[in-house]
Amino acid sequence: MKKLGYAILGLGIGMAHAEAAAASENADLIAACDIDNTRLEKFGKIYPEARLYTDFEELIADRDIDIISICLPSYMHADFAVRAMEAGKHVLIEKPLDITPQRAALIEEARLRTGMKAGVVHQNRFNLNMYPIKKAVDDGRLGRINLGTFAVKWFREQSYYDRGGWRGTWEYDGGGSLMNQAVHTVDLMHWLMGDVESVTSTMAIYNHNIKTEDMTASLIKFKSGATATFVSTTCAYPGISTEIMLYGTGGSIEADADMIKTWKLRDSDDEDEEEELMIERYGRGNLKASSYEEGTLYGHRHVVEDMICAVRDDRDPQILPSDAIKSVEIVNAIYESAKTGKTVYLK
Repeated sequence: MKKLGYAILGLGIGMAHAEAAAASENADLIAACDIDNTRLEKFGKIYPEARLYTDFEELIADRDIDIISICLPSYMHADFAVRAMEAGKHVLIEKPLDITPQRAALIEEARLRTGMKAGVVHQNRFNLNMYPIKKAVDDGRLGRINLGTFAVKWFREQSYYDRGGWRGTWEYDGGGSLMNQAVHTVDLMHWLMGDVESVTSTMAIYNHNIKTEDMTASLIKFKSGATATFVSTTCAYPGISTEIMLYGTGGSIEADADMIKTWKLRDSDDEDEEEELMIERYGRGNLKASSYEEGTLYGHRHVVEDMICAVRDDRDPQILPSDAIKSVEIVNAIYESAKTGKTVYLK
């Protein structure tokens, strides 16, 4: 079977996409496009056979390209994804889908209108510890989940926001610590706990010269009746953890990003033995867990390969725009609540 042609638009996080596409047995890394010649030159040294473009119109006119990873600043995602699909290209879009639900909806509309495939990068769903966590939730092993706690306690120097001029702005980044850093964990929260009913939030700027925020704290209520707290910050020096914690009548699971820390399930034949096994296998991150699951991809490698196989096999990617738009809606509701001081109800 002919390999698919893959291209990257934007060579920041796009370099991770390039590495994944180059490693695929089902695709060839054909091209990259960026307005920064220094980035293009660096890319060209790593992938000397790839074509280099500074003009997006030339990129989408390249007939050898089947799939484009959209790795631009967040506010550009809808415009360029739609144009690529209208030119007959499938697209994989970095998080967040875009900065407002209205703009994000344009991508789903274009997907349905053009018949092209569109996937979204929420790679943390494919951390190897998330597979058993999600299965335990879906199998009902936690009983009635009544509480979740989610906290993204990271750190960023001011220089991070000064680079490029778009980070930490409402019009270009769509927010600060929540939209840029914590949106992946918002996605996990929705994926694990279901649809959100309402949010009550606060936010502030503590340690950066930015227009948005570097801290949010929210009380989240779900349609299931469960409640969660959600915290995001880029002020927690030197960068502490990403907490993903679920508590139910039948059990509790606690994780820090890709590492399981607590696994207590009442229906276990031996609670302590099962927890010991889960922490041994999934308690030291993706790399250690992958030694137990040979050939299993995680992170960007998984998402890019899934996109390639979706096009090859004529199926949907695992994360569609219609799913990814939920995290954009939750983030925007949190910001609205923090700005107005009111509880915001989602549809």
